[in-house]
Amino acid sequence: MRVENGAYHFDLVTERGTLRDLRLGMPGRHNVENATAAAAMAQYVGVDDERLREGLASFKGVERRFQTIVANAHMVYVDDYAHHPAELEATIRSARELYPGRHLTGIFQPHLFTRTRDFAPGFANSLALLDTLFLLDIYPAREEPIPGITSEWLLQQVPMQDKHLLMSDEVLRRIAEVHIDVLLTLGAGDIDRLVPRIAELLQHQAA
Repeated sequence: MRVENGAYHFDLVTERGTLRDLRLGMPGRHNVENATAAAAMAQYVGVDDERLREGLASFKGVERRFQTIVANAHMVYVDDYAHHPAELEATIRSARELYPGRHLTGIFQPHLFTRTRDFAPGFANSLALLDTLFLLDIYPAREEPIPGITSEWLLQQVPMQDKHLLMSDEVLRRIAEVHIDVLLTLGAGDIDRLVPRIAELLQHQAA
């Protein structure tokens, strides 16, 4: 597997042989892993190699799964539904792989007080893979607050220096104040409501 021109290329090895240099039309190493399973199943039910190759190359993914919102000569903005430590790590590592040497800024909205409490060490380690972290308040969904389980409590556990607490209504102002190279918005709460406004701001800055 390799990254070439911002896309993943890989060889598929199954009992039918080796299909070389497949290109996946969506980013993310974890999505390549998903694609190998889907491709093997497609082969099993009789999809021919050329249709398989075309299908993988043309598939752009689903909304909020490493979805590239803005990409230009100045910056990249990706939105992802990741709300579990393993998902966060996969998304951030994929961004590192696709955009090596670039500064990663992440805006993460924790989802549920119980999940934040139960997976705090994993969240802390995954978020520390970023260069800059903006952490929003916990999205409660169906839950009542749990005493002591707050975003500030979680932030204290993240082993990095460039980390900040933000309210949702502060996000656009802070983005406007800092240099954005590669930006990730992450979480399963209502952070998706900010996506169009962030995209508009970044496109205006690049104009």
